[in-house]
Formats: sequence, C-alpha cells, structure tokens
Amino acid sequence: MILCVACEFKLKKGEDESQAPLMEVVRYDRLEYRYLTTGDFSALQEMNTEYPIETRTLIEDVLKIGSATDPEINTRLLKLFQDTTAQMMISDVEAMYANMDDLNKELNVAFTKLKKWFPDMELPQIYGQLSSLDESIVVGNQTVGISLDKYLGEDYPLYLKHYPPAQRKQMRKDMILPDALSFFLMSQYPLQNFETRPQLERDLHMGKVQWIVNQALARHVFQSKFVNTVDIYMKSHASMSYEELLRMADFTAFKVK
Repeated sequence: MILCVACEFKLKKGEDESQAPLMEVVRYDRLEYRYLTTGDFSALQEMNTEYPIETRTLIEDVLKIGSATDPEINTRLLKLFQDTTAQMMISDVEAMYANMDDLNKELNVAFTKLKKWFPDMELPQIYGQLSSLDESIVVGNQTVGISLDKYLGEDYPLYLKHYPPAQRKQMRKDMILPDALSFFLMSQYPLQNFETRPQLERDLHMGKVQWIVNQALARHVFQSKFVNTVDIYMKSHASMSYEELLRMADFTAFKVK
C-alpha cells in the first residue's frame, strides 16, 4: 500500500546526539516546478536520478498516468500540467511555500515527541510535491509525500469551484502536519483486518491516531466523539504507553458517548 513522505534530518553544527534532529521537507516540488513550467530537462533528470522512488510514486500511484518506464511518460507528465489553470496553481504553490521554516520547525518538534513515544520507530523522509490535486498525503517506503497544491487555503478560487465547504476546511497550510502525521502513524500501526472490522472500531482506531497527533502538535486539531473517548480513557490509564494504545485490539474498553 502506498502512502508517501520524504524528509531529511541532520544535526546542526555543534549539536550532540542528545539534541533533537532537524527534519526538513525536501523540496521535490521545486524540481517539478522547473520542469513543468519551463521544460527544463536537467530538472527532469534530477527527478529521475535523485528521487526515483518519489517520481515513480507520483507517476504510477498518485497521477496514475502510466508506467514510469514508458518512453512517452515524460511528455505525458508535462502535458498534464500545461493548461492555464494548472500553471497558475503550481506558481501559487511556489509563492505560498517559498519559505517553509515554520513548518519545518513544527515538524521537528512533533517527530521529536513521536521518537520519544515510539523509540523503535524509523523516522520517515518527508517531501513536497505537485500532484494535480490528487492525493493530499502519500505514504510508503518510509517516505511521506505532501501534495502542496492541496493546501492553498479554504478560500483558494479553484477550490471554491470544485470542493464543498467541509472539505475546503482541511485544505489549509495548518492541516499539512496533522494530515501527514496521521497517515504516517496509520501506516506504522494499521488496524488489522480493517475492511471487515465494524465501523465503530475503525473510527476508534482513527480516534487513537488523531488523539496522539493532537498531543504531538500540542493543539486540538482533531475533535470528535472518538478522540474525546480516547482522551477520557487515557486520563484513567496514565501508565499506558502510546504504542500500547495503538496496538490494543480490544475496543470494548472504550465507551463512546
């Protein structure tokens, strides 16, 4: 199953291993921008040589326009973004996300907490991409891909034409990390036999994930009766680790109100 993220982390000069690693969103989207707006062949080469997994995922799993090895796939990719609306949108992405320092800072803080709560968790790589309004978050192969063109703000003109108000509320910059963390945790701790589970158990499992994301971000991003149920449960089970919470297979202990 594919869900995508690409990150890079390193220690600042002079820091020791006791300090949190710095995670940064890799700007794969900028290579896409160069190729899709100018046809820059060097950008395409870098996409294929430096980011082969991200490029294959984009073409085959997100855009679904064919095989990454198809001799005509590069032309097909370029044509997909050539209309005026698409060109304006990808330019708006590059303008809005010219600087991602604030996002990188919050990303670093959140994953530092997750690493403390889940010591054996392998940190993912996180990257930005342009997806022609397809999947918001793609996770797979220890990567998380963020489709920045899905986070231009709930009042973005193109969204007003094609998305209902409830969905547009999720298409804001401040929802990037909540979405990325949620999908990543779901990929690390999937609910077994998800398709055959009762809807209540599916909702409670998502409530667990969203409750943990709220803790990692230190804000109540996700609010629902299922998140509230998990909150009540954890207040009376303070010794339970977050990993134990996500691995719990018995949902009868949760009393949904």
